[in-house]
Amino acid sequence: MYEIELHLHNSKKVSLTMELIIASNNILTQLRNLIEQIEEADYIESSPTLNATIGQHARHILEFFHCLENGVKSGELNYDRRNHDQAIETDKKSALAMIDHLGDFISKHPSDYNLILEGNYRLEGEVSFQIRSNYHRELAYNVEHAIHHMALIKIGVKENAPYVRLPDDFGIASSTIRYRKQQPTI
Repeated sequence: MYEIELHLHNSKKVSLTMELIIASNNILTQLRNLIEQIEEADYIESSPTLNATIGQHARHILEFFHCLENGVKSGELNYDRRNHDQAIETDKKSALAMIDHLGDFISKHPSDYNLILEGNYRLEGEVSFQIRSNYHRELAYNVEHAIHHMALIKIGVKENAPYVRLPDDFGIASSTIRYRKQQPTI
């Protein structure tokens, strides 16, 4: 694989890999800060609006990143084959350990890798598909996927743990943040 350089408006060159690592680590840092602040009881309490817990959404995010790690090791990636690890969704220490593990993995794997993405969109049966993909594309997908679930987590935090202080950009895509900054203030 080759490395792509991004040219910013201020003439700095930033590699695609570095952008993906920074974005991924930002996601993991925001999740870490949330989990460190929230009380264990609120982490596992179901949100009335979401019909899920904050811990379940955190686990879901982390397991997608973990699937990607496993895919790098095997060459095949399948997000349907998550562990659904109850410890990550019910025990803050387990979730924090997984965040540390994933941050370490992402930081130590800057190279791109070819992957085969497997999936199955049928509700019944084992008809699956395979698509060529790569590590950078899937890392970018994981960032976007995490942001979506973090927006849901934000709703759960407002309902179950309003004492938790989240950054203004928690659960908001960078493109939305840039767009909002360009809009005139009313």
